[in-house]
Amino acid sequence: MAEQFTTLSALTIDGKGSYGIGARAVPFSKDLYTYLRITDIKDDGTLNLQDLKSVDDEKASEYLLKPNDIVFARTGASTGRNYFYDGTDGEFVYAGFLIKFSIDEKKVNPKYIKYFCQSKQYKDWINSFNTGSTRGNINAQTLGKMPIPLIERKIQDILVSVLSSIDEKIKKNNEINNNLEQQASALFKSWFVDFEPFGYAMPSNWEVATLDTIADFQNGYAFKSKDLLSKPAPNTYKVFKQGHISRGGGFISDGTKSWYPKSSATSLGKFILRKGDILMAMTDMKDNVAILGNTAIMPVDNEYIVNQRVGHLRANNYKGITYPYIYLLTNNKNFLTDLRSRANSGVQVNLSSAEIKLSEIVIATEKINKAFSDIVMPMCERIIQNQLENQRLAVLRDTLIPKLMSGELDVSNIDL
Repeated sequence: MAEQFTTLSALTIDGKGSYGIGARAVPFSKDLYTYLRITDIKDDGTLNLQDLKSVDDEKASEYLLKPNDIVFARTGASTGRNYFYDGTDGEFVYAGFLIKFSIDEKKVNPKYIKYFCQSKQYKDWINSFNTGSTRGNINAQTLGKMPIPLIERKIQDILVSVLSSIDEKIKKNNEINNNLEQQASALFKSWFVDFEPFGYAMPSNWEVATLDTIADFQNGYAFKSKDLLSKPAPNTYKVFKQGHISRGGGFISDGTKSWYPKSSATSLGKFILRKGDILMAMTDMKDNVAILGNTAIMPVDNEYIVNQRVGHLRANNYKGITYPYIYLLTNNKNFLTDLRSRANSGVQVNLSSAEIKLSEIVIATEKINKAFSDIVMPMCERIIQNQLENQRLAVLRDTLIPKLMSGELDVSNIDL
């Protein structure tokens, strides 16, 4: 039997898409609605909650998302990126560069649409609007005509049940990681910023030094665009770029956009990353500084090679200091404020290698540093293990989506 299709608009409550509010973002406030923008949505359909903004507009309440709404980015490099709203992430007003469709649960399992919009079939449809290297803009009318495979409701429900269980495990791991990172950050601030265990004053036997005392630093490699691959291939390194660094700090596993042949990297050994390396964003936009100076921990050995404009820090074990200390230091508010104040400003803001290396820090005794590492190293290792498990789960989920939708995996005899 030939595959049957419907359209996105046909599966909505009102048969159309709606544009978001064209209002200015303001600093986050608990007294205002949270503003959902293109930049808050990640490629995998989840939210980046590190740098949320609010909206202060008298009409804001008219643009509140409701459960079973799905929003799409309509312009720029993020065109097609989408987020399905189920109410669990809080209240959001959606911005003007997003288009909302309200899915009718009487016509389709709403989360079936969520998973279709993470499928290769969907992404291929989005990419069909590209012109060369330019990502095409898509309006509400075009999105409404999106072809969607129509499978029977029972199969939709089974598909959603299977994939949602994977997403729930990923979400739980992320919650654990967020909690662990908050604990580690609070402990770092208590010991090395507020000096709380030491009578709220820096002990006299500690030293004031610079960042290059505790870590070896170098810039990433300046690749030529023509030498980079746009798709994964055997015997390649993933190219670590700033897109792998999260706002506020952290590693984004699905940030890889380029690959580099291992056969071309025989003389680039110093740029190949090891587990525990710290990677720093050295460039940002002047009018929207989001990740400048933030860092990520490399979770694996010999899979990534670092690109220019990313600073590469490797702990040298000075006085027992290990990579968790450097990660927590470089994402500490006080450190970032000072570092960003020394950036070169133009259309972009840039951190120089010299300014990074000369950042002033305090260094405790080896005994204190080792005690700190004994506490936070297991936290960071657990975070890394959860990240790697999430990567495996995401691959499993993304592999299952087309197989379940096409019927390649027969689940018709499963009872929910």
